Amino acid sequence: MWTGTLFALAAGLMWGLVFVAPTLLADYPAALLSFARYLAFGLIALPLAWLDRARLAQFTRADWREALRLSLIGNLLYYLCLAAAIQRAGGPLPTVIIGTLPVVIAITSNLRDGVRDGRLPWARLAPSLTLIAAGIACVNQVELAALRADPHADLARYASGVALALLAVACWTWYPLRNADWLRAHADRSPRTWATAQGVATLPLAALGFTGFWVWSASSGRDFAMPFGPTPQRFVLLMLAVGLFASWLGTLCWNEASQRLPTALVGQLIVFETLSALTYAYALRGEAPAAVTLIGIALLVAGVMWALHVKPEPLAAEQHAA
Repeated sequence: MWTGTLFALAAGLMWGLVFVAPTLLADYPAALLSFARYLAFGLIALPLAWLDRARLAQFTRADWREALRLSLIGNLLYYLCLAAAIQRAGGPLPTVIIGTLPVVIAITSNLRDGVRDGRLPWARLAPSLTLIAAGIACVNQVELAALRADPHADLARYASGVALALLAVACWTWYPLRNADWLRAHADRSPRTWATAQGVATLPLAALGFTGFWVWSASSGRDFAMPFGPTPQRFVLLMLAVGLFASWLGTLCWNEASQRLPTALVGQLIVFETLSALTYAYALRGEAPAAVTLIGIALLVAGVMWALHVKPEPLAAEQHAA
């Protein structure tokens, strides 16, 4: 339990980095950021795949199709929506919308995976979910108040950012559930090899997307310096850092956690990503969080700690008790 939790914490600390890049590269289109991040992920995965080629050779065509689906929806589409949301609505608000993932995944998994994992009793799960939801609401209230106080706020742009953040939530509700399905069904496979496989599967998709964006940018007469934009050194270094730490190493840590913990519980531990992203966002702003934001963060942490003490019960036993 605690080993899985530490792996989820490590994944959250690294995944929080993905919220930094759109802020530091605000002049870059979200599509380019998504394709470049996963192009870097795929290129980093290639030498790792060569070292792990014996295990990768054991994967079937169905395994590679699943890796491709996970890469398309959980990687490219998710980050495209997230990066665009951050550029339209700022950093903290999309972060707290993504922060609803622990609640959404826990509820979805508890309804879906009770037979396999055992069901976390709703009565004992409710306090944890309530604390997490209250923490997210506190952080959200601060960001909405700041928006209302800004006379130059673009509400239409803000609303589109919220919509894109919600779509990102949908993508990343689907991803960990499907990813956990494969890992639990293949307990003999290495989570490291599966993370590398997803990187390899992502590479052709990202390369095709990056090339397509380059061609479209040139043909449409956009005044954007392809292939690396107006600040090429910053762009390349950030994409490599996010590709290595957030994409490959973060996925590896998450896979390790997914093999050790019930899906309903590991879903709640995505809150570590939210906390990391908020920390990075306020550090970039150069300001301390408001008191209500700090209360919200404390509630998020309390909700996660409460969840760690809730043990799944076999579904048959729960139905018998009912």
